[in-house]
Amino acid sequence: MVNVRISLKFLVLVAAVLTAGACSSSGGLIGPADETQKAVELVSQANADLRKIRILYKENEGKRLELKNALESDSAAEVERLTNEVVQIINDGTNLGTGAVDLISEAQMLNIHRDYKEYLRLKEEALRLQLSAFDNYRQAARTLRDNYDPKNAGQRDKVKSIFEERSEAYRKIMEEARDASSRANELYKETLQREKT
Repeated sequence: MVNVRISLKFLVLVAAVLTAGACSSSGGLIGPADETQKAVELVSQANADLRKIRILYKENEGKRLELKNALESDSAAEVERLTNEVVQIINDGTNLGTGAVDLISEAQMLNIHRDYKEYLRLKEEALRLQLSAFDNYRQAARTLRDNYDPKNAGQRDKVKSIFEERSEAYRKIMEEARDASSRANELYKETLQREKT
């Protein structure tokens, strides 16, 4: 969930663009009030949640390798311990991520510049994809936790296969999320270029 952070520079740029066109973005008789400042505040709150997720991710990025090693050594106790930890970490991150998605979604509903709205839509899409990817990994960990039996070769191989399939799905969905985030970042760069000229 590392690539989803919303650029505060982009928000400031959008605020400046909207402020420059005061007639079209002022409230009252001329039209609806501009709500960019409120959107900036919501996105700042979302970024705080995303920073917490990033910390969780960095502190626990070695868990997948530990779990793989536990599976290779057929250590049921170690697999259970690690999968319990992984499920809890993903649950914590998912709660934070869901909160961030809600804030970004709320910001998109405000009266803001269309480029900023599209940027937020792409960032929300990336974050939703990442949440989906982590849900796949959580389900894989639960399958291992609840069904792994190194003494039953058929069951062990079946559970390992399910784990590998879900892990592969995790990797593919994370790649889609990175693509969505990259498209958002490209929009950010294009908007900056347009404003410079």
